[in-house]
Amino acid sequence: MCGIAGYTTFQSTGQNDAIIRSMVLAIQHRGPDAQGYHRDAGIVLGHARLSIIDLSEAGTQPFLSPDRRYALVFNGEIYNYRELRAELTRDGYTFKTQTDTEVVLALFILHGVSAVHRLNGMFAIAFWDKYLGTLDLVRDRIGKKPLYYATVKDSAGNDQLYFASELKALLAVPGFPRRIRPDAVYDYFAYQYVPDPKTIFLDAHKLEPGCRLHRAADGAYQQVRYWEPAFGETRPVSASQAQEELLSLLDTATRERMISDVPLGAFLSGGVDSSGIVALMARSGQKVTTCSIGFEQKAFNETEFAQAVADQYQTDHRVHTVSGNISERLVDICRTLDEPFADPSLVPTFLVSELARQDVTVALTGDGGDEVFAGYSKYTTDWHESRLRQRVPGFARSLMGDLAPHLRRLPGSALRKASSLLHSLSLDPAMAFYVTNTFLDEGIWQACISDEFRQALGDYHPSLLTKETYHACGSDDHLNRLLYTDMKTYLPGGILVKADRMSMANSLELRAPLLDYRVIEFANQLPANLKFNRGDKKIVLREALAPLLPRDILDRKKMGFSTPLADWFRGQLKPLSQYWLLEQPGGLAEWFRADVLARVWSQHQARSHDHSAFLWSALMFSLWWHNYMADDRQAKPQPPGAARVA
Repeated sequence: MCGIAGYTTFQSTGQNDAIIRSMVLAIQHRGPDAQGYHRDAGIVLGHARLSIIDLSEAGTQPFLSPDRRYALVFNGEIYNYRELRAELTRDGYTFKTQTDTEVVLALFILHGVSAVHRLNGMFAIAFWDKYLGTLDLVRDRIGKKPLYYATVKDSAGNDQLYFASELKALLAVPGFPRRIRPDAVYDYFAYQYVPDPKTIFLDAHKLEPGCRLHRAADGAYQQVRYWEPAFGETRPVSASQAQEELLSLLDTATRERMISDVPLGAFLSGGVDSSGIVALMARSGQKVTTCSIGFEQKAFNETEFAQAVADQYQTDHRVHTVSGNISERLVDICRTLDEPFADPSLVPTFLVSELARQDVTVALTGDGGDEVFAGYSKYTTDWHESRLRQRVPGFARSLMGDLAPHLRRLPGSALRKASSLLHSLSLDPAMAFYVTNTFLDEGIWQACISDEFRQALGDYHPSLLTKETYHACGSDDHLNRLLYTDMKTYLPGGILVKADRMSMANSLELRAPLLDYRVIEFANQLPANLKFNRGDKKIVLREALAPLLPRDILDRKKMGFSTPLADWFRGQLKPLSQYWLLEQPGGLAEWFRADVLARVWSQHQARSHDHSAFLWSALMFSLWWHNYMADDRQAKPQPPGAARVA
């Protein structure tokens, strides 16, 4: 696990050394063990190393081919590198290290970058061919590892391609324009993250998962998609056969992710996914170190379930309970985020990463189980609404949509829930799923935004992302379309961003067996009713793990990595939030009406409304702004037309 950075250049000068060192310094937390650089005609590369495989100095990147034609920097882990190494050795390649990095370099040299489909792992790669003057950027299939890029003019006025593992490194580039992208702000408040390929900045982009970007010597770009979580023809299979095959796949994926030359452990929440991974790790015979985070509020605390699994498998278990005032920690945590991000579970994820890093350098997680096997309660909500939608005539659903806004203005949570249901029933399935997914009250949003911001947005609406992705799925099955949408949007944009940034802030590597591409492809071929059936969620996964876990773990209601936001805003976060939301100039004041923000805040404090989701997004935006934008003159909303799509 590491951080990578670099850029193309027409000149090889000492100035390049200062730029690349600043870029690597910005992401040094990703790789505190060593830093390496390569400067040659056409390219400058940098690397921050977190040593996992082959701890010797031989593993320090960048890696160069023996003839120095090719150069590579790599962030991630390749789980099948030993098999590939044996094959490449038979093909005549002589290896000098025991690293998976050298295997990637050899594979690309002998078979070209298109051979990326042979890699099983998580990765962000930059591969330079000096003779051809070409640069290839490659990101793993599902988006576990991040990769940003931007075109910036150098001192001579030439456009150069810059790339890095995090936006922080691009912000260190002289002349990088920090122009905020208005539609990305709208997306952020709707989804709690900025979706790929956008970033918060107009001039920077994320390379999408499963893609590679080729830059030719003449500066032309071509993006190629080499993989996506496709839903093709359903494979006929019995429930018992599916469970047996899935358990075998998970056992293999877990064992492959236990390869490490440094201490290794696991996150254990007490849910099905993380408990299953710990059980599979314990089957290897290796003593497992497990880490859990709990809350003083019982409704958000899962530690008793985690302890039960830890006791069953006799793990070396560590627990940290979040107590006291979270304000000071929140400010520190937000400094790690170079883009607005508002999933509140980033707090416990940071804390459990911090706890784990005291004893291990690598931790396995249960990430991906809900998106791949339909584990979220929102799928049940959608199922109920879909059944009602099919029974209600179109004209009646239209009337429901007209009635919904009037109910929303009335006091009482029951009426607001009724308003939400009526609104959803009036929509088509794709738009209804957006309503289920969004964290934004459209009424509050429209009242809050400034006239300047409204003009910059034009007619853009965040639902476009959900609707386009839903209809791009290659399956007619509604559940498959929902899963495809989440795997293409929420998983890489929300879940995996949270996991990567919070773990890397603590120099900890996370590995997710449930996101092995073979597991995803297997799940996507299963009949939908083996994953979800009339509100019963994650069926095949739970039954596959049944031999390993007790029923009270397998069948208990999903809690998730939740936080008591509503109470925090009325208690320990109140002084901090009031300061950053209502009193600090800049940031929110550039985009939102102060009087409406104050009214939303007052309603939440009076307990007449629960505005915690909006307030949290606004707080995280304000903290991000003052960390990264407060002194930049380009930070105001751009004029209409600036919100282009990457």
